[in-house]
Amino acid sequence: MTLPAAYRDAARRATRVTAAAAGGFYLFLYGVGSATSATYALFGAVALGGLARVPGTGRQRAAQILRLTPWCWVLVTLGTFLAVRTWSAVVGMLVIGFALAFLGAAGPRAAGAAPGLQLLYILPSFPPYAPGSLDERLAGTTVGLGLLVLAEAFLFRDPAVLPYRARVAAAARLAGRCAGALTAPQYALSEAELREAHAASERLRPSHVPEADRPAGPGVRDRALAQAGLAARALLSRLALLGPAPSGTDTDRTGPEVLRAVGRAAEGTAERLAGAAPVAGDGSDPHAELGRARSALAAGAAEPATAAPEVLRRRAAVLEIADATLALSMAASLAVRGRGAGAVASPGRFWYAGKRAPELWWHRLAGNAGQRSVYFQNAVRISLALAAARLVAGVDTLPHGFWALLATLTLTRTTVAETRVTVRRALTGTLLGALAAAGLLIAVGTDTAVLAATLPLMMLFAFTVGPVKGVGWAQGLFTVLITMVFAQLAHSTWELAEFRLLEVLTGSAIGAVFGLLAWPRGAHDEMRRSGAALLRGAAEIVVATAAAVVAGGTREQRLTAPGHRSLQHELILAESAFAQFQSEPKGLTGGGGVLYVAPGGGDGADGPEGHDGQRTAVAARPDGQGAADRQGGPDRQGGPDRQGGPDRQGGPDGRGSPDRRGSPDRRGSPDRRGSPDRRGSPDGQERREPDWQATLMMGHHTLWGSDRLLVSPPPPAGPAGPVSVPPLDREAAAEVLRLGDRVAGRMLLVSAALDPGGDTPEAPVPLRDPAVAGFEAQPAGAPPHYYVAVSWLDSLVTDLERITGTGRGGGGGAGVA
Repeated sequence: MTLPAAYRDAARRATRVTAAAAGGFYLFLYGVGSATSATYALFGAVALGGLARVPGTGRQRAAQILRLTPWCWVLVTLGTFLAVRTWSAVVGMLVIGFALAFLGAAGPRAAGAAPGLQLLYILPSFPPYAPGSLDERLAGTTVGLGLLVLAEAFLFRDPAVLPYRARVAAAARLAGRCAGALTAPQYALSEAELREAHAASERLRPSHVPEADRPAGPGVRDRALAQAGLAARALLSRLALLGPAPSGTDTDRTGPEVLRAVGRAAEGTAERLAGAAPVAGDGSDPHAELGRARSALAAGAAEPATAAPEVLRRRAAVLEIADATLALSMAASLAVRGRGAGAVASPGRFWYAGKRAPELWWHRLAGNAGQRSVYFQNAVRISLALAAARLVAGVDTLPHGFWALLATLTLTRTTVAETRVTVRRALTGTLLGALAAAGLLIAVGTDTAVLAATLPLMMLFAFTVGPVKGVGWAQGLFTVLITMVFAQLAHSTWELAEFRLLEVLTGSAIGAVFGLLAWPRGAHDEMRRSGAALLRGAAEIVVATAAAVVAGGTREQRLTAPGHRSLQHELILAESAFAQFQSEPKGLTGGGGVLYVAPGGGDGADGPEGHDGQRTAVAARPDGQGAADRQGGPDRQGGPDRQGGPDRQGGPDGRGSPDRRGSPDRRGSPDRRGSPDRRGSPDGQERREPDWQATLMMGHHTLWGSDRLLVSPPPPAGPAGPVSVPPLDREAAAEVLRLGDRVAGRMLLVSAALDPGGDTPEAPVPLRDPAVAGFEAQPAGAPPHYYVAVSWLDSLVTDLERITGTGRGGGGGAGVA
């Protein structure tokens, strides 16, 4: 009989932890005769092998544990000396608990190790105050961690996984083939190629990548690899949406040349990521070749002055494809060579390229040091709970206060509803485990040989079954296990199981209280606030960009267009909230702002009003009851450089994706996902959960499109100096201003729907007005940058349709997670 995959994975992990923990425990307890060293050897291995979730393969985890070992020594030393007084231990728990929890902002490796590091500080922070035993404590910790490193490296190696870098290389290679197909007869992708592009794009989603392989760190290479993945997904999406050139417009020669250059650059990027020798930086360099072709396309060098509007629309779409390829190529160079990649062609987009690791780490952590960051919220919640538990343990002199803090650490969740469910199951499991442990102690009596013989088997069983069956089983089995350990360290009676139950009850109650007092709805409220603030900031940029396009003027070569920093900050905050929001059980977060769509406002392609989805409408209702459950707190800007997904593109604080629509010939995008959750509403409208991924992508689209229109890229993608752009004539100017105002207004309405107040308007408003020609208008003599601007605004409305789950964007978003 074959074990299910979940049990096989848990059994491999349990075997490694058992070998290290039991080996160190027996070595010191029965070999050396040091109960102190035995305790620290066992809990050192359990802390970083069982409680911590260090991601990666066995060798990756072993390397991470080696790097963490000096910090483990520091934590054990601090805990030992701060235990001299209750107040010092409480203050230490508050400060160090916050610092360790806040490290989650640095990526999944740091976040996964944080609980284990917390345990190694908690363990020595309880009486007896014995600084003279520090050498025994450090010796036990070192041996336990050393045995764990050996076990992780050599016992039951994990199955090999496809590295993220190889996924990006495969996507780039596929993009090169797709670009070639668009320049060959039929000039379109086949259904098989579209499906292949969709699958390659999906493989790059962080949610489909093992945690250890996600490029989520603050360093240059991780940031660049994350950006390369986003650019590859955007490129595949844009290639899939590009239709053939309109008939009768064979004077368009620049588009095919750019697509051929795109194919060569994408193939070169794939080779670079696969480890092939880099191409010399001369005229044969595919990146430089594409930059020159892109520059010629943007300047209209090969385009007649009287080009047809269809040609100009398609040129805008090809321009987006070229930009996505250039971003992919540059990001791949940084991911492979780091700071040694040299000068970058777009320093605004790759702002991090020349910065050293300490500066980037500080940028990440300092950016999240605010109450709107979910990492800051989590750190405050758990540090206050641990400090309170330590205070109660010290004042009430709990016989095993360590267990109370361990319960607080392991049972406190990011939402009060989830904490409540977790605590109920944990207490049930602990009660049953305590009864079993009491019976075991009564049956065994003083014969610890039985306990010593069966402890490894119990460890193996507990660490295999507990993670698979859930928190109730885990707490019950751990209660039996910890009773068997402490009964060997000192003579114990059945009352030890009673103490275990009492202290788990105390610790879980404290965790539940602070879960209720400190941001009880977890990332749910912050996701709504951040998403709404993101759309408000995007609306401001849309209006300002439309006005700048109309006015014309000089386009300077700069990092990013003016006025983007606030939106970049809001985007990073929203991404951090979304990263946590994905990990929280959706059924436990309670109500909140939902979107109600008027009947008939579904997918416009099937609706009575035609493909534009002109009956698409949106209204805001906070679960039908105003803002009763809305949490306080100002919508403030500022902030961070965040991960959670990986950092995005877009400017000094985030990286935006070029994933926008530029062609009126729209087919399926490889990034499109299933439709959002739809449920009935009390007033006959259809209830939809917002598509938060599409909300984040809209922020990226806003930044990228505005930069494309207002910033002149440096050579080779752009000219050697500033570019003078003429103002639009009256008809084209009126059209751009009207569309910009309309898109910004719809952004504000959707923003209100995401985070509604008590007096938020509830009347459905169409996202696309059936009475307005809108994005299909073709003013006489309109220049190319008019069509670039209109294509950008059109893509933003499509994003709004994805957020609300309606219209032609209703298939879900080109998400970022």
